[in-house]
Amino acid sequence: MTPKIAVIIPCYNEGLSIEKVVKDFKEYLPQAEIYVYDNNSTDDTIERATQAGAIVRSVTAQGKGNVVRRMFADVDADVYVMSDGDETYDIKRSPDLIKELIDTDSDMVVGARREVSLDAYRLGHRWGNFVLTKLVQTFFGHKLVDMLSGFRVFSRRFAKTFPAGSKGFEIETELTVYAFSARLPMKEVMTDYFARPQGSYSKLSTYKDGLRILRTIIMLMKDERPLMFFSLIAFALFLAGAGAIVPIISEYMASGLVPRFPTLIAVTGVFICSALSFLVGLILDSIAVVKRENRRQAYLNYSPVKRQ
Repeated sequence: MTPKIAVIIPCYNEGLSIEKVVKDFKEYLPQAEIYVYDNNSTDDTIERATQAGAIVRSVTAQGKGNVVRRMFADVDADVYVMSDGDETYDIKRSPDLIKELIDTDSDMVVGARREVSLDAYRLGHRWGNFVLTKLVQTFFGHKLVDMLSGFRVFSRRFAKTFPAGSKGFEIETELTVYAFSARLPMKEVMTDYFARPQGSYSKLSTYKDGLRILRTIIMLMKDERPLMFFSLIAFALFLAGAGAIVPIISEYMASGLVPRFPTLIAVTGVFICSALSFLVGLILDSIAVVKRENRRQAYLNYSPVKRQ
C-alpha cells in the first residue's frame, strides 16, 4: 500500500518564492497533497500559492510554532514533508528523505543544511545554530548536525503525538528535543541549502529569536530532564555556600569564635535551598517518567509507516 504523503508549508510573506516551491513539490512528489498555511501575510502569498495549485489555509495566531501545531492537527497523512516557502531547501531531495524515513523505520528525518553559497546563511544565524545545537547535544546526549533546519519529514505517529507548545521559530528546537526525549528513531540527511531569491528576506531575528530558542532549550530541559536541571542548580548553590563557609570554619578552628554570624545564617539558607532543589528534581523526574509513558501510549495508538 502506498503511503499517503502531505507536504505542509508554513508561510509568511513569501510571495516571491512560494509559487516555485509549490511547483517543485508537484514535480518531485506528484502523488502528494500540498498544503500552504498562510500566517497573516500582507503580500500576495495566498494568491500565488493558490495559482500554483496548493491547498491554502490560514492561521491567524502569529508565529511558526502556532502554524505547525495547526498543520499537524488538521492534515491527515501517513508521511508529512515540512518545508519553508522561501526557496532555500533542496526540494528534489524530498523523495530521498521519505525513503530514509520508511527504510529505517524512523519517525523524523531532518534535512541538515549544507550551504551552497555564503549568501545562504547569515553569519549570526550560522554561529547561533552551532552554539544552540551544541547545547542540545550536551543536555540531551545526542549527536546532530543541524537542529534548526525547517526541512523535515515526519511519520504520522510523530505528527499526531507531538506536544507542540512553541509559538515561533523555536518550534524546530522543540521538534528535535521531543524526538530525543521520547527516544524516537531520528535520522539526518545532508541536503543543499540555497540563498533566498533576490528581494526576499529572512523573518528570523538573530538575537531576539536566538534568545527565545535558548529559553526554550532551558525550559525543555526543566520539563524533560528535571533531575539534571535541578541538580545543576543544587550543585551551583552548594559550591556558593561552600565557598562562603570556608573562611568561617577557618576562623572558628583558629579562635573558637564565629564573628560573622549573619553570614553563617545566610550560608545555611543556601545549603537548605541546595538540598530542596535536588529534592524537587527527584520529584519532578518521577512525574516526567509518567508523562513520557503517557506520550508513549498515545504514540503506540498509531501504526508505523508501511513500506511499499
